[in-house]
Amino acid sequence: MTNWFDWRGWLQAIWPMVNPLLLGAAVFLFMYRQQDESVYDEQAIKEWVREARIGSRSLPEMINDFFTDAEKTREKLHKKEESIQGLRTHHAQKRAEIQEFLESLCLPPTKIYPNQLPLFPVIYRLEVIFDDDVRRDYEPLSFEPIYWDSDSPRHANQFRDLEACELTRDQKVKIRVQYHLHAYMQKQFKEREADANRRLINTWVLFFVVVVVLWMLIIQRNEAERERQRLLAEQEVQESKQKSLEGELRRQEAERKQEEAEKKHLQEELRRQQAEREKQEVERQALELKSQMFHSIGIMAKSYAHNIKNLLVRPNDLLRRCLEEHPSPEESARMLQEIQQILTTVTERLQEILQTVQRDPNKFERVQIDVNLLARDLFQTWAEQAESKWKMVIELDLHGTLPSGDVTPLFVSGDRSHLQQTLENFLFNARDAIAEMRNHLRKQARPDGAAGALDETHRQALIAAAGWKGHVVIRTRIVDGQPIIEIRDNGIGMTEETRLHCTEPHFSTKRQNALYAGMSSGLGLGLSFVQMILQHHGATLEIESAPQKGALFRVRFPLAPESSAPAASVKK
Repeated sequence: MTNWFDWRGWLQAIWPMVNPLLLGAAVFLFMYRQQDESVYDEQAIKEWVREARIGSRSLPEMINDFFTDAEKTREKLHKKEESIQGLRTHHAQKRAEIQEFLESLCLPPTKIYPNQLPLFPVIYRLEVIFDDDVRRDYEPLSFEPIYWDSDSPRHANQFRDLEACELTRDQKVKIRVQYHLHAYMQKQFKEREADANRRLINTWVLFFVVVVVLWMLIIQRNEAERERQRLLAEQEVQESKQKSLEGELRRQEAERKQEEAEKKHLQEELRRQQAEREKQEVERQALELKSQMFHSIGIMAKSYAHNIKNLLVRPNDLLRRCLEEHPSPEESARMLQEIQQILTTVTERLQEILQTVQRDPNKFERVQIDVNLLARDLFQTWAEQAESKWKMVIELDLHGTLPSGDVTPLFVSGDRSHLQQTLENFLFNARDAIAEMRNHLRKQARPDGAAGALDETHRQALIAAAGWKGHVVIRTRIVDGQPIIEIRDNGIGMTEETRLHCTEPHFSTKRQNALYAGMSSGLGLGLSFVQMILQHHGATLEIESAPQKGALFRVRFPLAPESSAPAASVKK
């Protein structure tokens, strides 16, 4: 059975009765509307106000004349043809005419309509109202409401109030009427009609109540039958589901046992694969360590070989001069002595290479190194060759230089061989940048496409470019307690993109015309080797450069521990 406390059941039961209820409500409203005669009374009053005439004029005609006269008065005000006081007096007279018309219209009002009883309306108040727009448009004329009031005592239940309604359609004027209608035998007619309407309404209400009750009984009976059929169908479905569920449980139990067996097998397989992955990871890490070690050894070996190749340029040149130019015995002896010194240096470098490859490149012996002494050795090794062969002057500016010429040691912790290679790489880069700057100046001095003789201006510029010398300053100093070594040159400089990528392996911008003594283009290993060495030393590399403005390489070392042994001074 239907649950009477369930709102869904109530809604389902009431919904079929919506149509007959709506139909009954429509009939009731129609019949109730028939007995409301106030609409006819309002229409009669509106028609009386619009059509009633005193003499030959009606109220709408007088309002139109009033607006026409107000328009003319406003034009006269704008043109200043008459005084404003006179125009206002004339306008007030027009308002008085309308007020007299209202008074004549309301005392006494009587009108007979065809096929209706004669009406005897009592007018308590008749008012003509102008909109705010009219008042604003015709300022400074007065358009306050014009009204007639009977001044008779009245009660709110004694009269009807016709709210402001439009008098004319083309002007913003409304009327308001307080009135009461008297019709002959009106009360008796209304009572008889009301009694007949009540009986008719009661009959219809009783009819619709019977229809609704019968409708609800029929619906409840049908609903009960449908509910019974639904319960039977649900019972059959539940029995079928119960049987299906029992079979599904038996199948799931069998599958669960199979899954447990597969899970055990899968766990064993996962443990085996995990062990294999761990073994492969150990092997991969070992191979990666070996690869990194061989890579580091390769970079350092290539850097050493590159520097040794640069060292051998000078003895090869001296030997060529001894064999081809036949210098004096004193000059030959000096050249041979210089060749012996350079070959001794090469031998020392080869010995350092052997020591390096015999140990882990990531681990090196840290000792206290005097960077002032290191810079001094670099100057003594390359200064003469730089000035004679490379057309480049090397200058020293060492921290702690005393008036006597001695230099106070500036210690850092690191590997002497690696730091020596670092400084030489900076020097060789400066040499190549200066050579490229010299070629750039020559190209600027020679006009494009000039193959013949040059004028005096270009010839002098070309001579100046050929005689231009590079300048390299090796400087050491201390900033905030940190030892710093700088190498500045006046070479071709670098663009911002080159400066950002110059320390990457195999990155090189050297061209054939920028290299020394016809050597091939750079391998791009110098600054990458320097970066790796400085990282091992805990030092940082800063590079400042701009195109055709030279370059500055600044190495900032960490603070070095105090030396336990007295340090020897360095002669400049």
